[in-house]
Amino acid sequence: MRRADRVVIRFAGDSGDGMQLTGDRFTSETASFGNDLSTLPNFPAEIRAPAGTLPGVSSFQLHFADHDILTPGDAPNVLVAMNPAALKANVGDLPRGAEVIVNTDEFTKRAMQKVGYDTNPLEDGSLDGYHLHPVPLTTLTVEALKDFDLSRKEAERSKNMFALGLLSWMYHRPTEGTEKFLQSKFARKPDIAAANIAAFRAGWNFGETTEDFAVSYEVAPAAKAFPVGTYRNISGNLALAYGLIAASRQADLPLFLGSYPITPASDVLHELSRHKNFGVRTFQAEDEIAGIGAALGAAFGGSLAVTTTSGPGVALKSETIGLAVSLELPLLVVDIQRGGPSTGLPTKTEQADLLQAMFGRNGEAPVPVVAPRTPADCFGAALEAARIALAYRTPVFLLSDGYLANGSEPWRIPELGELPDLSVQFAQGPNHTLGDGSRVFWPYKRDPHTLARPWAVPGTPGLEHRIGGIEKQDGTGNISYDPANHDFMVRTRQAKVDGIDVPDIEADDPDGARLLVLGWGSTYGPITAAVRRLRAAGYSVAQAHLRHLNPFPRNLGALLRRYDKVVIPEMNLGQLATLIRAKYLVDAHSYNQVNGMPFKAEQLATALKEAIDG
Repeated sequence: MRRADRVVIRFAGDSGDGMQLTGDRFTSETASFGNDLSTLPNFPAEIRAPAGTLPGVSSFQLHFADHDILTPGDAPNVLVAMNPAALKANVGDLPRGAEVIVNTDEFTKRAMQKVGYDTNPLEDGSLDGYHLHPVPLTTLTVEALKDFDLSRKEAERSKNMFALGLLSWMYHRPTEGTEKFLQSKFARKPDIAAANIAAFRAGWNFGETTEDFAVSYEVAPAAKAFPVGTYRNISGNLALAYGLIAASRQADLPLFLGSYPITPASDVLHELSRHKNFGVRTFQAEDEIAGIGAALGAAFGGSLAVTTTSGPGVALKSETIGLAVSLELPLLVVDIQRGGPSTGLPTKTEQADLLQAMFGRNGEAPVPVVAPRTPADCFGAALEAARIALAYRTPVFLLSDGYLANGSEPWRIPELGELPDLSVQFAQGPNHTLGDGSRVFWPYKRDPHTLARPWAVPGTPGLEHRIGGIEKQDGTGNISYDPANHDFMVRTRQAKVDGIDVPDIEADDPDGARLLVLGWGSTYGPITAAVRRLRAAGYSVAQAHLRHLNPFPRNLGALLRRYDKVVIPEMNLGQLATLIRAKYLVDAHSYNQVNGMPFKAEQLATALKEAIDG
């Protein structure tokens, strides 16, 4: 047995081989063991992509360690390839000396020709630079299940559990949780549950007895990486759903989600639909426009209203977001970004909706924008977006992305007392005195500190008022075409957003660096990992990360002007850099990537080193 401080494993196979389930189970056991971890699921957009082809390959990468880590890893130490397509699609990412476990049963002449192998890569020497472990996974699985009343095809489906058992032995992962999971998942099919558990145990026993795997590895728990608390493994979408529920409870408001299913946001709808006991109502609408329309109606009715979508859905929702700006009602618009334009890359990640969130509406329609930086941070970002929406009576964009949504990491479950108080006061009666002394309700009479208008729940006696998209008169809310009034209302709505109270941004700069790396959203992990590498190599570099993108923190301009160079890595063509240059006249340098995948730490470290030396 050898000790390792960190390991990166990638499971790869057809999209029907159960690679996401296998990776998820290995991740859950790793989390329960106490390692820090970060994951990168990567799968095709098709429900059942063509078997044995390169576009049909599905993979799951897991990086786990005995210390604090921030990314899923640049390159796998171990590749489990279930067929030739999985090997060919992933072998280029492997460093020399990596472990390669292949299912030899799938390396038939036809399967290899389908992906362009003229010779068998397991025999032609092309893998001599790696530690190759040829394992007949399918045959061994079928043999292990011969006593079960299953057809060969049914037995073969359990080969992913055999592989999971083998890797669990190889890295000393707990097994009890996976066996309980299988019993629960197939509770109505006990024979299938028993077969999968048998395959899982057979994989473990194979690792224990075969001479091909003479070495196993131990990665100790990351005891010093975490503050004291209770932790669980959590994905970004799950953390976001929990954050929305927590926000509704802290605001003492019912939660309403109006949504149309769209990758990669659908998991939020699925999760919230399970929590009716917390006063959550979910409405799966017939389209994106109906989803946000229902949500805005729920906001008018006094709910914490949310709509979830991705980039194409934001385009369809834009008119109703503009209506929400005009009505000045709290509404959370959750955009789980993906590759675009149009349908684009539904299952791949990108950060290309920032300018759409900022400006993608007709007229002057300012909307605050909040972006989480890690999967676990989606919980806090949801609370923060709700705080802004409720306090300032405005729609708010929450920009997550596919990398955060599907990735996972340990999350410390907060104590109830740590959560913010989001309670709101509905209008209860008249709020304005006319010249004749009579008391009336003015729906656009504003709070002098936040510029928020009162929130009057329909049905409250005496608070009847007009709503709609036509411009309203300041104070009274009556329809107004007066030029001076329109100018005033436009500037007031902008001033309300500009005046939102957001924390100052802080730079991590221990050495007085000349170069600042500024990021937002999911680039936090790769940027931080790259900065750590550069500092370990003796370079001086500062880092700052934005959660609030509209309005920016008030001290951002002063912070940027402290540095000779500012580099902004983004998974787009420079959208934040465009905003920074326009607002602060800072010559920010963009470093961009739009290949559907997150940055690699080494890639960023190289680019930043060139910026320092240049």
